[in-house]
Amino acid sequence: MRRITLGLLVLLGLVLSLLAPGAARADAGDPAYAPLDRPGPTLSVPAATLDAALSCHGDPATGPRPILLNPATSVTPVENYSWNWERVFAAQGRYYCTVTMPFHTFGDIQVAGEYVVHAIRTMYAATGRRIAILGHSQGGMNPRWALRFWPDVRAQVAEVIGMAPSNHGTALLGGCIPGLTTCVPAVWQQKAGSAFMKALNSGAETFAGIDYTNVYTSLDEVVVPHVSSTLTTGDGAIANVRVQDVCPLDPYEHVLTGTVSPATYAIVTDALDHDGPADLARIDRSWCSRLSMPGVDPLDVRSYTPVLFALPSLVSTVLPMVTFSGAPLVRREPALRCYVYAAGC
Repeated sequence: MRRITLGLLVLLGLVLSLLAPGAARADAGDPAYAPLDRPGPTLSVPAATLDAALSCHGDPATGPRPILLNPATSVTPVENYSWNWERVFAAQGRYYCTVTMPFHTFGDIQVAGEYVVHAIRTMYAATGRRIAILGHSQGGMNPRWALRFWPDVRAQVAEVIGMAPSNHGTALLGGCIPGLTTCVPAVWQQKAGSAFMKALNSGAETFAGIDYTNVYTSLDEVVVPHVSSTLTTGDGAIANVRVQDVCPLDPYEHVLTGTVSPATYAIVTDALDHDGPADLARIDRSWCSRLSMPGVDPLDVRSYTPVLFALPSLVSTVLPMVTFSGAPLVRREPALRCYVYAAGC
C-alpha cells in the first residue's frame, strides 16, 4: 500500500511539475541549436550560381576597406544601391561588391545566407583584407545568419552595418497566417518570433572581433517596433544608433533611411572611418542640414529611377498572397535546415 501511495505521489509530482509555469516554458522553449563554433555545412547553391550573383568594382588591392553591399527584401542591388551608395564608394576609390539574391531577396533567407558566405570568402581571397558589410533591412540582418552558422567567415569580416535592419523581425506581417494565407519565404521568416529569428539570435547575436553598427529610425513603418533593429548580446562591439538622436528632424522612414537619409550617411561614414562601431558623440551633425546623402539629388527623378521600378515589389512585401518577383507563395515558414540544430534533423 505504501509503495502504491508513494508511486501515486511521485506521479502527481511529475504531472504538477509539467504543468508548472517554469516547466511549461522549458517544454515550449527553443530547441538545442548548433554550437557557436561548429563548422558550417557545405554550400548547397552551385558555385557557378554564387559567382554569377557577385558583381565587384574597383581595385581590390587599394583604397579603403572593401565593402559588400547587401540588398533589402524586394529589391536588387541596382534598385537599392546604384543611385546612392555605389556612387559614394566609387568616388572614394573603394573596392566594393554587390550580391544579387534569388527572387529579389524574397526567397528563403537560409539560401541568401549561402550567397553572403560565398561573397565574404571571395572578397577576402581577392583583397587579403577583412571586409565590411553594409546592408539595408534584410540586407543588414541576413549576414548575421552567415556569421552564426559558418564561423570560418567571422575572421574575414571586420564590420557589419545595418540600415533599418530586421534583426528581430517585425510585428507588421499579421496577414501571414500559417495554413490560411500564403506569403513568400523571406516574409514568413521575418515575422517577429519566427523559427528563423529564434535560430538567428540563438547563442549570441554578435561575435568577437567584429564591429556592429545598427542604424534605425523612430519613423520605421516596416520594422515594427523599430527597436527590433538593435543588438545587445555577444562579444562583438555594438552601437545601436537612432537617426533622430543624430538629426532630431530627420523625416525618413524605412526605405529612405537606407537610401537617402543624410543622418544615415553620417552614421555609416563614422563607422567606416574609425576603428570600432559608430560613436554618437563623434558623428558629424553638419549633415543634418542636408536633404539627402551624397550622390542623390532629391529634385532629379532620374537620380533615383531604379527604386521607382521596384515599387510594386516593395509594396507587395507586406501583402499576403501577392508576389511580383517569381518567389514561391507558401503556406508556412520554410523548415530550418539540419545544420541549425545541435543534433541535426
